[in-house]
Amino acid sequence: MAHFSQSSSSSTGFVRARHLAVFPVLAAAMLPSTADARVGGYDGIWNVTFATTRGNCSSGYSVPFTVTGRRVSSAGGGRVSGRINRSGAVAVHVSVGASHASGGGRLAGMNGAGSWRGIISGDQCSGTWQATRT
Repeated sequence: MAHFSQSSSSSTGFVRARHLAVFPVLAAAMLPSTADARVGGYDGIWNVTFATTRGNCSSGYSVPFTVTGRRVSSAGGGRVSGRINRSGAVAVHVSVGASHASGGGRLAGMNGAGSWRGIISGDQCSGTWQATRT
């Protein structure tokens, strides 16, 4: 435990107060900035489940996506390409064989949601998606 001697000198009190004022500044400098906290804030594997709301396409299929920085790619299950911005807005294109779809939405924390449209097994379809970070 630190022991500080007391002094009646006003200059010593000024120096001590000045040193104490430096601690909050140093502590704030050591914390990550908001921009730093967002870099890689969406990184990881996201399990994305698709629901069809229009068209004759099956619902409930899932595709794992990988987010690294601002890039979205496949974690298995087809070709996936896309981008995510700092606020979590995502735009993605998925293709598996002759089927392909594009979608957009938003990721936040451990979840995300959005909409999609494409041609699945020759049928034009659209719907929604839900994502969960694993």
